[in-house]
Amino acid sequence: MSDIFSLDGKLALVTGSNTGIGQAIAISLAAAGAEVICANRSNADETIKIITKAGGKASSLQLDLSDPMKAAAIVENIEELNILVNNAGIIRRADAVDFTEADWDEVMDVNLKAMFFICQAFGRNIFKRGATGSIINIASMLSFQGGIRVASYTASKSGVPGLTKLLANEWAAKGINTNAIAPGYIATNNTKALQADPVRNKAILDRIPAERWGEPSDIGGAAVFLASKAAQYINGATLNVDGGWLAR
Repeated sequence: MSDIFSLDGKLALVTGSNTGIGQAIAISLAAAGAEVICANRSNADETIKIITKAGGKASSLQLDLSDPMKAAAIVENIEELNILVNNAGIIRRADAVDFTEADWDEVMDVNLKAMFFICQAFGRNIFKRGATGSIINIASMLSFQGGIRVASYTASKSGVPGLTKLLANEWAAKGINTNAIAPGYIATNNTKALQADPVRNKAILDRIPAERWGEPSDIGGAAVFLASKAAQYINGATLNVDGGWLAR
């Protein structure tokens, strides 16, 4: 029986793959057999080193999502691309009464505008070649909750499931599976302060049914699943990988 989770022969592009969740996704896709393009504004040398040391294939691509249309044009012309993971994102914090237009625009450009137009470019690439592919967009718990002091981040991540559904409606019959992952509290460099705060850490763990922080590899495994043949009839879904946080 063939391995329905194998990604052998696939070429994947992962944005924001130099650290944390994006790095884990890139490593997991490579471990499943995919060749991975690590697309970042800065280098992803560590990720590439981990992948190649394990016997996988990876390369680096400079992609500045603050210029969404230029980034999209690059993606449209990558030959043999099969898998797209839109992971890169930024956040700005301020009270709603003080939130600036600049902080709004910067976050929306990277988190939502770039995501959509890179998906568009990927779709054009796939259709031009008569191929099939998978898109995995990274959403958030704030796709479902309001958050505090992160107006543009919440707005952008609330848009991710909607655009994911729209693309599934248009493209599922044309050979592209489009889905999203909403990570819960994941133990990364970005959450070290929360993990180190005894009060906040306890409050977080008390709400998570799994009673632990997620590992980046938990998101990587979900990405492998959504990119594989095992998920070929899953379209427009947002998979919550949160230890049960949103269920409580």
